[in-house]
Formats: sequence, structure tokens, C-alpha cells
Amino acid sequence: MKHKFSINIRFVLGVIAIACIGLSGTAFAQNPRMFPTATPSSSGSSEQGTVKSKSDTSGNKVKGGTLSSADKAFIKDAARGGMMEVAMGRVAEKNATDSDVKNFGAQMVKDHSKANEDLKAIAKEENVAWPVEKEAGKWKSDKSYMDAMVKDHEADLAAFEKEAKNGSDPDVKNFASKTAETVRKHLEMAKEIDGKLK
Repeated sequence: MKHKFSINIRFVLGVIAIACIGLSGTAFAQNPRMFPTATPSSSGSSEQGTVKSKSDTSGNKVKGGTLSSADKAFIKDAARGGMMEVAMGRVAEKNATDSDVKNFGAQMVKDHSKANEDLKAIAKEENVAWPVEKEAGKWKSDKSYMDAMVKDHEADLAAFEKEAKNGSDPDVKNFASKTAETVRKHLEMAKEIDGKLK
């Protein structure tokens, strides 16, 4: 009887060990960022404005999701606005009759696509869901597009400057500060072109 009891305990302990291993694998699968893997990157090329990963003092990547609600709201609003600038810029490139408006549209596509890539990297690192891209509205006229660009860029500049000043996350603040300069240039261009149109 003693021999039979010993075998049963070994069997039960073995089942428990297998169950623990199985459950731990499931837990790790649900949180892949717990043990981040290195991703290949192009070494030797230092692009201006690239977003750097956050790291702790030991060089390990810090888990995202620590943003304030204001920083998260800024990322989502900036993403929606940036995607809309690209969509509207494409429409302007195609439909505008004035060459300055066409060129402005092309500049919006180029600059906001780059800003969107940088912001998307931050959003991914911080586990912020990227909003769904919406279609641009129908084309009305060069003047209505430029009027909208002046209004949009005035509002955008205020939001980016506020985030650069008051944001809590250094990466988001850096993005806002850097992008505010681009938005300011866009606003100046938009006002100049809008002033020429009738």
C-alpha cells in the first residue's frame, strides 16, 4: 500500500508541474512585451526626428501604457488630424486649379505623412490605439481648401504648443515641440496662399 501511495503522489506532482508550465506559457503569450525581443534596425543612419524608445537605467525597454489621459487624447487627436491633412492634401494635389494650392497639398502629404509615422511609433510603444483613417470631404474650391487649412493649422498649432509645454511624457512632448515648428510653417504658407486667392 505504501508503494501505491508513493506512485500516486509522483503522478499528481507530475500533473501539477505540467499544468503550471502550460499556464505560464499561456500567461507569457498574453503579454509579449514582458520580455521584448530585439528588432533589427538600420545602423549607421541617423535620421533627423526619429523617435527613440524609452528605456530604464539598465537599457531594457520600459513597458508602455503609462501615459496621462491628456497625452493619450493628444496622440489620438493629432493622429486623426494628421491623417486628414494627408487625405485632403491628396485631394488638393489632384483637384486644385492654382499651382500654389497644388504644391501646398503635396507639402501637406509629405510633411504630415512623416509626422504620422513618428506619432504612430509613439502610439505603438505606449499601447495607444491608432484611430481609423477617414476619407477627405468632397472638393469645393481652392479658396475653401485654403480657408480650412488656415483654420486647421491655427487650431493645430495651439494644441501642439500646449502639449509641448504641458505634456507629461517626454517623447510626446518632444514630438509636439518638433511638429509645432512644421505646423507653424504650414500656417504661414496657408495664410500667404489664402491671401492671394479670391
